Amino acid sequence: MNKEVITHGFRQLQDRICKRLESIDGRSLFHEDLWDRNDGGGGRTRVLSKGEIIEKGGVNFSEVYGDVTELMRQNTEINGNSFYATGVSIVLHPNSPHLPIIHMNVRYFELDNGKYWFGGGIDLTPHYVVPNQAQQFHAGLKSVCDKYKSDFYPRFKEWADNYFFLPHRDETRGVGGIFFDHLNESEGLSKQEIFNFCVELGDTFAELYSYQVDKGVQCKVNSEHIEWRNLRRGRYVEFNLVNDRGTKFGLISGGRTESILMSLPSMASWEYNKAVSPDSDEAKTLTHLKKNVDWLNYS
Repeated sequence: MNKEVITHGFRQLQDRICKRLESIDGRSLFHEDLWDRNDGGGGRTRVLSKGEIIEKGGVNFSEVYGDVTELMRQNTEINGNSFYATGVSIVLHPNSPHLPIIHMNVRYFELDNGKYWFGGGIDLTPHYVVPNQAQQFHAGLKSVCDKYKSDFYPRFKEWADNYFFLPHRDETRGVGGIFFDHLNESEGLSKQEIFNFCVELGDTFAELYSYQVDKGVQCKVNSEHIEWRNLRRGRYVEFNLVNDRGTKFGLISGGRTESILMSLPSMASWEYNKAVSPDSDEAKTLTHLKKNVDWLNYS
């Protein structure tokens, strides 16, 4: 399996995801923006905005290549002379505070010295945590993982807990999910099997989100809910700008800034020393933003 086959597969995955999300939203369609990278490659940025369900969502495909720069060496583990990277990345910011933010990406990286790996992840960031919805999300991820390797879900779930975490806040970004990196044949799986895992995870993405939409779309919304939604979006922005490795790699590798920052919401807010009422839904949500929650067996 060569990089051209993987790239074509990811490009088709973007097409399928966009079609499914347009169906879920029911009103708006994706706008496509083609771009080229000066040092090699380019991509397709697709953005859906002002939808019935999705206030702002993006599904990006990229294929970039070129020389490994000194800045890249200083900020990553990359030690080759040239690289090739391709993948699909998604972030959805819904209108309703009762629907969660969701993120996913799958990617492939190859160096001129023959080293290669796959990476990716998917996580759920509810503005209001609903435990049984978090449980369903994790059960869906485990189902995909178990088809390929029995230890994938527990390993990748722990990895996500540690990755999607804001150390300066001492809280997780949401209810987690899975995160993985540097997957190759050392896992005892073929390159084709690891690619299949990434693609199946991508195809499962829309179904997992459809369930979340069905559960939350009828909930009533008031001004306090909107205020809380925007504050939680602020936390999301903090993570993406301070902690997210994909954002950092995109910026230091000369990627397209508009596409890289597509993941940010249209509107977010910060309030100094925000306090919430004890026993409120907001306070309950904050108690769930911690590592090592066993969502599969939550009670």
